[in-house]
Amino acid sequence: MLSADTPILLLTTGGTIDKIYFDALSDYQVGETVTAKLLDIARVKRPFRIEEVTRKDSLELDDADRALIRDRVMAAPESHIIITHGTDTMTDTAKRLDGIAGKTIVLVGALAPARFGESDASFNLGMAFATAQVAGPGVYITMSGSVFPADQVIKDRAKGAFVLRSR
Repeated sequence: MLSADTPILLLTTGGTIDKIYFDALSDYQVGETVTAKLLDIARVKRPFRIEEVTRKDSLELDDADRALIRDRVMAAPESHIIITHGTDTMTDTAKRLDGIAGKTIVLVGALAPARFGESDASFNLGMAFATAQVAGPGVYITMSGSVFPADQVIKDRAKGAFVLRSR
């Protein structure tokens, strides 16, 4: 288990968790991250650091973006890392992070923007924070109250949830 004074790194990449809706004539756009605000509201006292990697919908992420995310994880002095990410390609990024030794990496997102009152973002981020502290080294996805080894999960669009992949 992680000691109480060990910081957690949060890398933000965009996705629904950070989307903004301007008005009825606008599309959603990825805005400035709300991660620090969510952690402040939750009164998180554990030390953490936030770095923005990208500000994109996950469908817009490409191989270069995933390589950049991997590079940031590998270069980080922190061994416990949370990555906020869009849900559509979260598993693709998780695959690129597989095999990084000695780090606990947790990918998390939201199915509704954090700025919405009925968003799952705060709960999911809390789950990611807990998972980063107690899980062993590896890559995980935490969504909707569940923690999954990243290589065993898929997004089921019909259910609007992440589920274990059939073998």
